[in-house]
Amino acid sequence: MYGPPWRWRWGRRGRGRPPKHRIISIEMRYVTFIPLDERGLPISNEPIYIMPDELEALRLVYLENLTQEEAARRMGVSRGTLWRTLSSGRKKITQALVEKRPIILSR
Repeated sequence: MYGPPWRWRWGRRGRGRPPKHRIISIEMRYVTFIPLDERGLPISNEPIYIMPDELEALRLVYLENLTQEEAARRMGVSRGTLWRTLSSGRKKITQALVEKRPIILSR
């Protein structure tokens, strides 16, 4: 599951400074988590997409128990950027659980 690190960043949108690359250590595949109703049938709501940097930040901080400073260093970003990425990932996962929406891990 953990392979050699690879670099990922958002696509450039418009003018301004291009986004900084993030170092991702997990192998990302297109995976979908679909909630089921009481009868065991899939619930088809609008999906929520988790980006590779959000998944990596959540993994480092909550699974590997690193501090935000250590996790930011591993990803090659500032602590503030890591904090915003964590916040975005937590919000998306919470929203998916509360609203019973599918979660898609995309690359």
